[in-house]
Amino acid sequence: MALAYHNYEDLPKGLEILHLDYFEEAVNYLLDHPQVKGPGVGLLGSSKGGELCLSMASFLKGITASVIINGSVAIVGGALHYKDEMLPPLGIDPSRIRLTKDGLRDILHVLNSPLEGADQKSFIPVERAESAFLFLVGQDDRNWKSEFFANEASKCLQAHGREKPQIICYPGTGHYIEPPYFPMCRASLHVFVGGPVIWGGEPRAHAMAQVDAWKQLQTFFHKHLVEKS
Repeated sequence: MALAYHNYEDLPKGLEILHLDYFEEAVNYLLDHPQVKGPGVGLLGSSKGGELCLSMASFLKGITASVIINGSVAIVGGALHYKDEMLPPLGIDPSRIRLTKDGLRDILHVLNSPLEGADQKSFIPVERAESAFLFLVGQDDRNWKSEFFANEASKCLQAHGREKPQIICYPGTGHYIEPPYFPMCRASLHVFVGGPVIWGGEPRAHAMAQVDAWKQLQTFFHKHLVEKS
């Protein structure tokens, strides 16, 4: 199931506020579906979708395996609500935006650290998760610090006695790790920035990463969803 969550039909136009109850309905629908073997379901998300998958795995029941592709370990862009809890978005500093020689925005350092001050409230409580995790990381991601986020999620999980997640890092690989043979997206319009940004990546390395990542996530899901069902 591919789940839209904004700017589609009757869904919110923006991302200022997201409610996990909506995503919980989708999880429960799958868990109750006669063609779903269970006992849990898997999640796959990239970028903001990766952040949402990490949030779903942390707050919701029935999540067995989660693949996070260049996702954030903290809430970005708008508040996340679930029942009586609310996680505020990370603070940002637009003055940290840099321009490349091509006139594209480089936003890598715009977000505040989720480990400092009031921004710690934005950190997703991954220690609550019962899911196994696979983090796929582009080491030339210019959208945000994906490798740092994956490592901090791993530290938090292990500090609370959870299983150590699998983290696979790809040198020369940018933000959008898509299915094999998709052309690399070097730059495009950013919904939050309102202008073109650079996503990072070197074409050959990025293409090779997409081929390997596809194999890795299938192996991961087979192990945690098929073999254990």
